[in-house]
Amino acid sequence: MTAMIMHSPSLVMAPRDCSGWWRKGLAASLAVALHVGVVAGLMLSWSPQKPMVQAPQVMHTQLVMLPPAAAPVPEPLPEALAVAVPTPVKPTLDPQIQAQKLEKAALARKRVEQKRLEQQQERQATEQHNRELEQQRLNQARLAAETARVATPAPAPAFDSRQYLPLSKEAPQYPERALDKNIEGDCSVEYTVNSLGRVENPKVLDGCHPLFIRPSLAAANTFRYQPRIVDGKAVAVPAVRNTFHYRIK
Repeated sequence: MTAMIMHSPSLVMAPRDCSGWWRKGLAASLAVALHVGVVAGLMLSWSPQKPMVQAPQVMHTQLVMLPPAAAPVPEPLPEALAVAVPTPVKPTLDPQIQAQKLEKAALARKRVEQKRLEQQQERQATEQHNRELEQQRLNQARLAAETARVATPAPAPAFDSRQYLPLSKEAPQYPERALDKNIEGDCSVEYTVNSLGRVENPKVLDGCHPLFIRPSLAAANTFRYQPRIVDGKAVAVPAVRNTFHYRIK
C-alpha cells in the first residue's frame, strides 16, 4: 500500500497534522508486517513433494484346524433288549490247597532233575565202557600182531644182520658238566640183544670219558631191536656194539 502526495507550488503549505502522519505510519507498518507474514508462511509450509511409494501387497494365510468328527453315540437299547452281563467273580483259593499245589510242583521238578542226572550218569558210564572196550580191542590187536610177527619164521640165511635191525634208538642226554667244560668225545657200548629184541648186560668199552659213561648206558637200555630168527626161533645176538658221539654244536 503506497501513498502519493502531490505538491503544487501554487498551493500554500498547510500546517502539519500530527495525527494524520501517525495513522499513515501505522497503516504502512501493518502492510509490511502482513507481507512478511505471508512470505514467511509460504517459505515454511512449502516442501518438495516426495514420490509416493506403493505399499507391497501381502497375502495373509491362516491354518485352521477343524475339530475331529465326533463318534456317533449309539442309541440306548430298549429296556426289553438290554441284557445284564454278569461280572466275573474271581474265585478265592484256599491257602492249604495252594500250598499243596506248590508242594506237588516242587516234587515234580525234583523228579525231573533226578531223572536228568541219572540219564547223564548213565550216558557217561556208557561212554566210559565203550572207551574201555575200544582200548581192549586195540591191545588185543597189537598183541596178536606182535605174536604173529615173532612166530612167523623169516626165510633168511643163517647169519644176516638184517634179522636184528634196530627199531628205535634214543640219543643220550649230554652231561651238563661236560657242556660247562666244553668236553667232547665218543663212547662205545657193547651189549646183547635177547630174543625179545631188548638190550641186556650193557658195558662201556675202553676210551670212554667218565662223564659220558652213565648217559651212554642209560640210552643203550632204551634200544629196541627186531629179534634174530634162526630155524624159525628167536635167538639172542651177543656182542652188539653202538658208539655214541658227543659233540657240542
